[in-house]
Amino acid sequence: MKRRLELSLAVAATLGFAIWVMGCGRPLVGGDSKGPTGTITVSGAWALYPMMIRWGEEYQKLHPQVQFDISAGGAGKGMADVLGGAVDIGMVSRDVAPEEEAKGAFWVPVTKDAVFVTVSDKNPVLEDLSTRGVTRRTFEGIYITGDITTWGQVIGRPEITDPIHVYTRSDAAGAPETWAKYLGKKQENLLGIGVYGDPGILDAVVRDPLGISYNNLNYAFDAGNGKPVAGVDVLAIDANENGKADPDEQLKSKAAALDAVANGRYPSPPARELNLVTKGRPSGLARAFILWVLSDGQKLAAEVGYVPLTDRQLAEAHDKLK
Repeated sequence: MKRRLELSLAVAATLGFAIWVMGCGRPLVGGDSKGPTGTITVSGAWALYPMMIRWGEEYQKLHPQVQFDISAGGAGKGMADVLGGAVDIGMVSRDVAPEEEAKGAFWVPVTKDAVFVTVSDKNPVLEDLSTRGVTRRTFEGIYITGDITTWGQVIGRPEITDPIHVYTRSDAAGAPETWAKYLGKKQENLLGIGVYGDPGILDAVVRDPLGISYNNLNYAFDAGNGKPVAGVDVLAIDANENGKADPDEQLKSKAAALDAVANGRYPSPPARELNLVTKGRPSGLARAFILWVLSDGQKLAAEVGYVPLTDRQLAEAHDKLK
């Protein structure tokens, strides 16, 4: 089963297909009356997708008669699906808007990650980028105003005229909304060629030595070796604008990235909480699962490549569910 699940996850991450954990997704009939029975349907953010797959797998080990139908497609899809009654739970990797709450969106944070800037490992000025890092104002010039159009401008060497090929997300999602918020704007203000999904925008940069994009943590870093995914490099944000990437700003491994997010050294945004959303206060099977996520499920977060919530955040989430 584990091998089959890993294969399905790889296919789904590339094509956006749903994964049904152990079974076809139909509600179960009969079974052990002492345990929960049924199907939990989930859709939404690519950022939360790998974590949700693992939570579903582990929860079903405890409750074999609970099935999961989990699909990725962006935070916007997750919110639309849950408010429209198409799924029980939406995965949303951005702030929940007041107008969404007015429509019945009830949310709790369940873990934390961040959005990271990725470039090709064949970028012509990669050594300078790695040494200097990139400031927020420079990213704003690339993604918002369009004033910065060459890689030479980024590193202060005007003689280098290689153009920057800017990629952004074409789907309504948490990563572009979070990245835009860091730059003081909204997703629709981001410049660039639109590409669907985390896997798609990452692949665009792998194929383009002059490309730049942004990815959720678990797409920017390899799940096996913890290094940036083959073909890309993760840029350091020069947060203090001292013209160099300080050691605590370097992001050369998933462990370093997680530590920076957990300890507040990485800016927030693009560090952010990831949420599970229901229409109205959750009840029944969905509520039982979310409560488990906020207790035993937190133990899996670091293992999968996420930052667990703090005790204070967990207490607040439990209080909200009461």
